[in-house]
Amino acid sequence: MLKSKSKIAVQVTQGGHGADDAIVLGESVLKHHKIPSGTPIALRFGSYRTAVRVVSGGKGDTMRLPSALARSLGIHGAVSLRLHFRPSTQTLSLGPLIGVLVSRDYPQQPDRPFGSITMFCRELVDACAAQGAHVYFFTPEAAGPGPRIDGWVHGDGGWRKASLPVPDVVNNRLTARKLENRPSVQQLFREAKSRYGTQVFNEKFLDKHEVFDALGKDPSLGKYLPESRLLKSFADLKTVSSRHATVFLKPVRGSLGKGIIKASRMEGEGILATYTAPTGIRRQAYPTLAKFYGSLGGKMKTVRYQLQQGLTLIDIGKRPVDFRALVQRSGTGAWIVTSVVARTAGSNHFVSNLARGGTLSRVKDAVGRSSLAPGYKAGASAKLEKAALDIAKGIEERIPAHFGELGIDLAMDTGGRVWLLEVNSKPSKNDNTPLEGGKIRPSVRNMIQYARYLAGFQ
Repeated sequence: MLKSKSKIAVQVTQGGHGADDAIVLGESVLKHHKIPSGTPIALRFGSYRTAVRVVSGGKGDTMRLPSALARSLGIHGAVSLRLHFRPSTQTLSLGPLIGVLVSRDYPQQPDRPFGSITMFCRELVDACAAQGAHVYFFTPEAAGPGPRIDGWVHGDGGWRKASLPVPDVVNNRLTARKLENRPSVQQLFREAKSRYGTQVFNEKFLDKHEVFDALGKDPSLGKYLPESRLLKSFADLKTVSSRHATVFLKPVRGSLGKGIIKASRMEGEGILATYTAPTGIRRQAYPTLAKFYGSLGGKMKTVRYQLQQGLTLIDIGKRPVDFRALVQRSGTGAWIVTSVVARTAGSNHFVSNLARGGTLSRVKDAVGRSSLAPGYKAGASAKLEKAALDIAKGIEERIPAHFGELGIDLAMDTGGRVWLLEVNSKPSKNDNTPLEGGKIRPSVRNMIQYARYLAGFQ
């Protein structure tokens, strides 16, 4: 009973029927939530607050809003929302109102206003309609102290701009640190949290050094961490290289496998460096480690590198295999593993990113075809899931920021040991997984359920 009464259909009444401050609720909804009719109460939707009177409207499980009030809420048509009434404050809350902060919009493309993530945004709209939530999308240009934000909504068959209250929950989907660090964006986060109680999740990027440094302080997570340190001097490179035949130099703030250098010891003192390049890989031999370090001088003026132990990863036909786990918070706030996929590197690459010719497959299929010792194959999936959950919980405990989902890149060596490669706080949502028949992915459903949990609309 509670389920059906906590999610209701909201309709907008046009014209001058009734007072602008009167909302009409079905008798069964009024009784179920013990909402008084005829006396003034407070209505809350995101940051918006106003005094209203509730009028009984027959037997239906619906709410009717006068058009002027609906405009103030940023609602321009029929929607489904959840409600709860708090007798102690005489407040009727509608929601949750979810704002998704995206990097850019393209107003001149009304069918694809968010470029390659438009399908993902539309999927979020459909997931919200199914769960009784309202979502809008906005860019850093629209960010500010509030109390209103100009965002995009979807309804009546298309996308359009609207003015909306500051949301209950902000999902930060910005894909560049430069955008995230804008004063207007940081001001929005601060003001929304302190003034309106907004919850912001995935509120910042993670860099590789920060993650390894934080997790390295937890003895129970040490087993997942390859030897890793910030490359500050030749002594750092010499120390790690003396212990491992191969080391990787990874840009601390890199993504998509860009700029990674693999340095392998050759006979004598020589070093063979392998570089990622747009067309594949480029190799360069150096007579000594010192000469290789010297070649980095120009790069190190602009790029900080994380130095990492090379691992003997499982492979399929000499193509390395690693794994991407998507770990999310559920409708109860707990971390869950939504998916794990295997990624096999392209034939002329040593990184597995799809942008560099890598291919995706199911964990079971990839492990079955891989060089992993046969005795370890049966338990590989469970090991990867446990590692992903352990690492997500470690980040929650040791990095002071709020994350709702994490992309965790893992590897497995030929002896079945799981290693952490990196953690991404902005897992990609590009349109690379077309959905049939309007299906909603579990990852999108989970995101809305977590937003409902944060906003108190479970």
